[in-house]
Amino acid sequence: MDTTLDDPLVGQTLDGRYRVDARIAAGGMATVYRAVDTRLDRVLALKVMHPALAADPGFVDRFIREAKSVARLAHPNVVAVFDQGTHGPYTYLAMEYVSGCTLRDVLRERGALQPRAALDILEPVLAALGAAHRAGFVHRDMKPENVLIGDDGRVKVADFGLVRSVDSVTNTTGSVLGTVSYLAPEQIENGVTDTRVDVYACGVVFYEMLTGSKPHTGDNPAQVLYQHLNEDVPPPSAAVPGLPAVLDELVAQATARNPDLRPYDAAALLGLAMDARAQLADSDLDAVPPQARATERTAAEDRTGVIPRPVTTHASHAEPVSHTSRLAAPPLPPAPAPAASRIRRPGPLLVVLGVLLFLGLGTGVWYISSGQFTKVPNLLGKTEAEAKSQLSAAGLGVKRIDRKFSAAFDKGTVMNTDPAGGKRIRGNGAVTLTISRGPEVVMVPDLKGKPLEAAKAELTSAGLTPGAVTQAFSQDVAQGSVISTDPVGGQKRSLDTPVAMVVSKGRPVPVPRVTGVSLDQARSTLEDLGLKVETAPEEVNSPSPAGTVANQSIGAGSQAATGDTVTLTVSKGPRQIPVPDVTGQEADAARKTLEGLGFKVKIDKPFISFSNTVDSQSVPAGQNAAEGSTITIRTKGL
Repeated sequence: MDTTLDDPLVGQTLDGRYRVDARIAAGGMATVYRAVDTRLDRVLALKVMHPALAADPGFVDRFIREAKSVARLAHPNVVAVFDQGTHGPYTYLAMEYVSGCTLRDVLRERGALQPRAALDILEPVLAALGAAHRAGFVHRDMKPENVLIGDDGRVKVADFGLVRSVDSVTNTTGSVLGTVSYLAPEQIENGVTDTRVDVYACGVVFYEMLTGSKPHTGDNPAQVLYQHLNEDVPPPSAAVPGLPAVLDELVAQATARNPDLRPYDAAALLGLAMDARAQLADSDLDAVPPQARATERTAAEDRTGVIPRPVTTHASHAEPVSHTSRLAAPPLPPAPAPAASRIRRPGPLLVVLGVLLFLGLGTGVWYISSGQFTKVPNLLGKTEAEAKSQLSAAGLGVKRIDRKFSAAFDKGTVMNTDPAGGKRIRGNGAVTLTISRGPEVVMVPDLKGKPLEAAKAELTSAGLTPGAVTQAFSQDVAQGSVISTDPVGGQKRSLDTPVAMVVSKGRPVPVPRVTGVSLDQARSTLEDLGLKVETAPEEVNSPSPAGTVANQSIGAGSQAATGDTVTLTVSKGPRQIPVPDVTGQEADAARKTLEGLGFKVKIDKPFISFSNTVDSQSVPAGQNAAEGSTITIRTKGL
């Protein structure tokens, strides 16, 4: 049954531009449609937030943050975002349409993949996330559903709906957004979300590709969360015997429960994945895995949702479940701990509170003394003045203003708040604002005339990166020193910006012709010009006399730099070729025969002659003659 027929958006045109043709997929926070941009006449995907959530500023902010974040990336392995807007009750993103399937579809259909196929998918995913991490963003919801595989084989990462600036990552208490099977332990335990949570999720996805099943399973999400916290991801070879140990090690590095033991970000993990591939033979990469299909789990395990963390002994730290898809499951089993370090068992009131929060009972929010608390407005991206005004309107004050560099937030806008937006604090409380100073910039030094190594050191010291080095001749800059840079000295650039340099090859040296002269004479001529001379190890036949130069590696008339090397090849003299008998042949035919062998030909005809037949030849038949030498043929006379 085509459920799109009952969808009220199908057939509508949003903002007078985007015609909705069909529903592609529906999730907990948004529905994705195939649409046509009627202005540009192109097919695209339209991601529309559920109208019930559009009234929540937090979700709208997350939606808009996705558009801005992905638009900054412009990476070939990231699903592009073209536009963002609102049409009546609908808030939407206009995105690149990828015709194909998801990695989840592939795993359901094929089960475990060959190592080569798994790496072919993992590497572009890590490239996309690496670009996001280096740009200052964390995805936070990596899973096979968010890996798109186009009909043309291209791999793209989608759904940056939970993306968050690295600069704003904080330790939180309460609930955490994500998908149960791919949550890192620190996300579950204390809400820490930095680049390493994406690394962990990618390790789980890689395990799933190699084995066809998830590493942690259970009858309910709580059991899966418990395993993330207390059990290491097993080696893939335990499920698929024969997988190389290097793949076990790659999974172990990515999924270490201690985040400090993981690669710092996806770019670092990509380097390890490429190293692992290089260590594998073709037979390892193309080994056929068991073709059992992936184990079917509950829908809740694969759905992005709000997952409460274990309840602490402080009631004020508990948070309400958000209005996204809730995971109805019993509380997490307690992790074993030494007797001396066990925490005090929570009282009955806290247990009830924890169960209610975990189950997500009711549509409202249950608080103790709720009237004493105020919700911190979401201020990310607001100007300092706007933030102060919104806090004042909410009855809150400004505790402190910090200022930090950030490439993710415009200068003068809020990049972080403490407490974070959506948190509850006392009605007369105060909020610390962190205001972006914009990208940290440095001055490009003037490097003209400085030796290359010294120039590189100065760039590194200034916080910039030495970029591409090219060479050019210069009349006034010494050889090996910098002629110019791009960007030029005196300009301001962000930290780690690469600076390209043009390095002097010195003044140009015209190379003379030395073929045909003796080796010693040629060497002396070239060395007097400041050039180095090497002799080719083997001599060759050539028209030049034996012992003279047959070839030179830098041609006559070319320009070289002082110190450049010219390789000279010495001649063994002309090649000796047996001369054929051409008497009795027509003169033109005889000429072609001799010229075809490399000789020059001269035809000598008597003053009075009625014949064009060769009567004699200057070099007798069967005798050798030098290649390129002249042979005279004579025709008959009277």
